[in-house]
Amino acid sequence: MPESGERTVAKDTVENIIKGVAAGDAKAVTEEIKGTLSRTIGLATLVILSLSSMLGSGLFILPAFAQEVAGDGMWFAFVLAASVVLTGAFSKSELASAMPESGGVYIYMERTYGSLMGTISGLGLFASFMLKSAFALIGFAAYLEVVTAALDVEVNPITMALVLLTFIVIINITGVKKIKKVQTPIVATAVLFLLFLCVMALLSGDADLSRPITNVDYFSPEMGTAAALVFVAYSGAIKVGAIGGEVMDPEKNIPRGMFASLLVATILYAGVAFVMVSVLPTGWHMDHGHAIENPIYVFAEHVAGSTVGVIAALLAIITMASMALAGVLSASRFLFAMARDNLLPSKLEDLNPTYETPHWPIIITGLMMATAILTIDVHAIAELASGFNIMVFVAINASVVVMRHAGPRHEWNPPYKSPLYPLPQIYGAGTGIILLWLIGANALIGAAGAIGLGVIVWVSYGRKHILEEARTTPFSAFKSRFMNPTPEARQRFLTAFQSADIGRKNHLTLSEFRAAITQGLGMELSPMEVRMYFHKADTDGDGVVDIDEFLTAMERSEEE
Repeated sequence: MPESGERTVAKDTVENIIKGVAAGDAKAVTEEIKGTLSRTIGLATLVILSLSSMLGSGLFILPAFAQEVAGDGMWFAFVLAASVVLTGAFSKSELASAMPESGGVYIYMERTYGSLMGTISGLGLFASFMLKSAFALIGFAAYLEVVTAALDVEVNPITMALVLLTFIVIINITGVKKIKKVQTPIVATAVLFLLFLCVMALLSGDADLSRPITNVDYFSPEMGTAAALVFVAYSGAIKVGAIGGEVMDPEKNIPRGMFASLLVATILYAGVAFVMVSVLPTGWHMDHGHAIENPIYVFAEHVAGSTVGVIAALLAIITMASMALAGVLSASRFLFAMARDNLLPSKLEDLNPTYETPHWPIIITGLMMATAILTIDVHAIAELASGFNIMVFVAINASVVVMRHAGPRHEWNPPYKSPLYPLPQIYGAGTGIILLWLIGANALIGAAGAIGLGVIVWVSYGRKHILEEARTTPFSAFKSRFMNPTPEARQRFLTAFQSADIGRKNHLTLSEFRAAITQGLGMELSPMEVRMYFHKADTDGDGVVDIDEFLTAMERSEEE
């Protein structure tokens, strides 16, 4: 039986729906229904989901790579990366509280900047998730090699990783609704095991706790490079926004979920890295001149012996496999969403007739992962994945600035606002650009490639299949307010608008619009041309042209 509180909520919901129907307010009815039926995720579940998407390769693979670059202070690289992620969490929380619906970063980028940036960000996010999943399978192969050696079995680890990838693709196509329920206990077990190893290491008496602190250049370029390299470990910190439409009390729970999961992840990453440096011998992270890909095995074997080391490897295999499984699911959905928004061919939107899953995006994701595993160095994959993530965080911080200054046409009053604005946004965007530069050529080439591919896809397909002219984006309004290259022209437009705005209503009717452009600006247009021009400028279809719509239309006309 439903409790009295639940019955009251249900009663209120029904009453609100009836009122909305009576008033003819379809939007209110839709929002009431959506809010009632779909918001089932609480704060605790939100934190668990975020952590389950973060705690994997960041712990099982990256410490050795970070040690190679930053030395014994590599634990601080995780802290430094987290400080940049924190600013993104502030900005993402503000965006998510204003638009608490499923879709996450892709939705925010498209709404803020338009379809071109939506295409670029969508492909960038796809690449990031795809590469992180490929990275997890490389870690799977490295730890599998430990287990097969212990069992005296000869297999090719990379071949086995590709075989696993094939099964993962098949599982995703046939339906994988329980992925998160399986992944969460696996990740929780892995974290508890690592904490157990850390306690054993500290109790052994062999740990030198001064080593990770002394002789460390905390703010060297190398430390920045290491921070950029491990940035991908935090990709799940802001993932909660992607399910914003399913979160209860999203204005409060989404920011809390982000900050709580980020705090826990940072403590785990930095803490485990700190203990590893304290107890492991110098040079532990290198093998034949390359950073090892199975650092947790080395850590476990040193602390508790070869048997525990093999157990650690088995746990890593399961964790990496589950993360790759969920990664294919997440990455493929970006292609599906872009096809749904007419930014990619509609074929990618087709569902399998038997399993009702987007099979083509899943297959493409699998093929791209296989290509990355076979052709790209593991270190380069980590750099590329981190580079794409840094790009996303820079764009998120910039989006808040754009939305806050887009003008009255795009009123911005989110329930949650980033504290200390604009300092976190400036720090996050600026530091992100520096990290992207420090990480090296691979990330820069990857970023340039994502932008170039996004432009090509948008020009060749997306632009032809969407009605971009049907709306004025916050970014275009922002440019009109702050980035107009011809102040004189802008003042001329403002004067024409104000002279035609009878009664100072801050909008123009058709007749007033005609007076503004013909008398105020001297345009020679026929009545039919004026009418067409008016309706094109009226992007929200409310029958009048406000100041932002007018300025955008005039500036676009001047550019053309």
